[in-house]
Amino acid sequence: MEFMLVAAGEAFLQLMSLERMGWLAVGVFVGLIIGIIPGLGGVSALALLLPFTFGMDPYSAIALLLGMGAVTTTGDSIPAILFGVPGTSAAQATCIDGYAMAKKGEAGRALSAAYTASMIGGIFGAFVLGISIPILRPIMLQIGAPELLAFSVFGISMVAVLSGRAPLIGVAVAGMGVMLAMIGSDPQGGELRWTLGTLYLFDGMPLLPFALGVFALPELVDLAIKRTSVSQVQKFNVREGMWQGVKDTFSHKWLIFKCSTLGTIVGAIPGLGSSVVDWFAYGFAARTEKDAKLTFGTGDVRGVLAPESAANAKEGGSLVPTIAFGVPGSASMAILLGAFMIHGLQPGPEMVTKNLDITYAMVWSIALANILGAGTCFLLSGQFAKIATLRWTLTLPLIMSVLMIGAYQGQGAWGDLYTLLIFGVIGWVMKQMKWPRPPLILGFVLGDLIERYMFISTMRYGTDWLFKPLVVILLTLSVIGLFRPAVEEYLRKRRLGVPPRGIQPLKLVPGDAMHMVLIVVICWMLWQATLFNDFESQVAPFVVGGIALTLISISFANRILRRPDEAPADDGAPMHMDMVFDGDQPRSVVLRRAATFFGWLIGFMLSMAVFGYLPTVPVFILAFMWSENREALSLRIKMAVGVTLFLYVMFEAVLGIRWPDSVIGGWFPSLAALIPSM
Repeated sequence: MEFMLVAAGEAFLQLMSLERMGWLAVGVFVGLIIGIIPGLGGVSALALLLPFTFGMDPYSAIALLLGMGAVTTTGDSIPAILFGVPGTSAAQATCIDGYAMAKKGEAGRALSAAYTASMIGGIFGAFVLGISIPILRPIMLQIGAPELLAFSVFGISMVAVLSGRAPLIGVAVAGMGVMLAMIGSDPQGGELRWTLGTLYLFDGMPLLPFALGVFALPELVDLAIKRTSVSQVQKFNVREGMWQGVKDTFSHKWLIFKCSTLGTIVGAIPGLGSSVVDWFAYGFAARTEKDAKLTFGTGDVRGVLAPESAANAKEGGSLVPTIAFGVPGSASMAILLGAFMIHGLQPGPEMVTKNLDITYAMVWSIALANILGAGTCFLLSGQFAKIATLRWTLTLPLIMSVLMIGAYQGQGAWGDLYTLLIFGVIGWVMKQMKWPRPPLILGFVLGDLIERYMFISTMRYGTDWLFKPLVVILLTLSVIGLFRPAVEEYLRKRRLGVPPRGIQPLKLVPGDAMHMVLIVVICWMLWQATLFNDFESQVAPFVVGGIALTLISISFANRILRRPDEAPADDGAPMHMDMVFDGDQPRSVVLRRAATFFGWLIGFMLSMAVFGYLPTVPVFILAFMWSENREALSLRIKMAVGVTLFLYVMFEAVLGIRWPDSVIGGWFPSLAALIPSM
């Protein structure tokens, strides 16, 4: 113990030098910017910064890289709360209640709560990392494919909570997400599945444009429909709002502690990582917090605290398998593992013996980065909160421009933009029909893991893996989570004396179209699966698709066979976990304005295909602001020039990202060399 304290002290003194703290500050600044910009994420930033560490000593390199990685999930809460656009995949759950709070004029409160929870979660994860490596090493060796599969199934079962009072629909939608994740080359036999003959889908559909389409675009469409700012009222002034968010965090300290613990555990499990930790925490809070079923999704600050604390705590957890076994807990940890090799650090026993001071330098870097990142955000929180009160013609063009280039980073292909558009339409329709979107994302994220671990578990253990102790516990909790809402609803009706529902004549309503579309799509995918050559390629689609088809069929029958005088029960009620358009506009106006928004989006894409991205941005901004709100010419010019310069400096000069190809750029290569985005 004394040896560990000495090493921790030595690491702290080494890190506190002016040079190394300077590199830590640089990493924090870059991490916050990367988190704010939708579509980039910590992986691309780590890859960008890695070459700069070649000439550094290990302490400086760790300070720079971990300083950046530790706060990306702090910055990503800013667009998630202000616009409902997740900066990274770890902020998807924050959108639900954070954006609802912003619309109620509580943006400052939500932001400060997110910063404080992120800071506490990050420090907690660092603390756990500091004490757990010697303890958890033997435990981690006991976790194999069966346990990882059970963890993934448990994550899917959480949709019973994320779907409000419609668990059948939620699990069916999650099953659809799992099947979408199976598109592309089968990881076992290489068979191509549901690629529709397009090269883009051979490697599967990327998460980035899919998630931005399902979550971000529907919020922008509704902003264009309402034609107002995100929030028309600022309920708290800057100081009161920030202080209220801090008080909220400490008022729910046990929720922060539990979700930080959950985030650390999930982060330590290789393969799960940041894409699911926020949903795990959100579902856990929705299930365990008092009256959460009534308030989550409507602007409950606990719906911000839970995912934010877990998302930052997972950074410390993900370092445990990376340091102890050389097994990266996430994609960003894989890049960090490369940094270890560059600086002669060998993961394994040496990191907790010979290089223990380096290990504790990582602990201090994460803790200090979270404090510095949260402090920086607090200083700017008041300005961030005011963004939510800007009129929509000022915010929408900027967000759309960033969203387009952010989505393109999925595979660096035009298919990314088509995916964004298609799933943007699907996500908006789901929102209008009050269908839950979180299960679709969660199923998509876990789809690859479920299929991979199912194959490994079956091939290695047969059916014996079902009887492993941890697997039994997790699968039991999954079954309880799935059927608990239905049992509670049955008991509620029994207490109220509601008679059992009888079979009634067929009665269709417009909302049933979603059921029928999902049934048709699943049936088509199952039929296509029968044509696959390899049995290994068919197993997961048949299992997942069969379960999803069964559940959605039961839900559909439950709706159309209800009593004529009985209000729709479980699956007909609005999903309180989903943000629903407030409906203060006539349907014709809603549809016309939604079509106009998607028309602008398609026009942006067409212009980008011909002239290039950067030449399109100023033209789009000038035209959009004049056509939609007749903004003054001077303001339009300032916006067009300012946004274009910002995008050029950030994406070309600093990040050097990939630009979409254009027709003009192909015809005139010299012009494309002059304007990189052409």
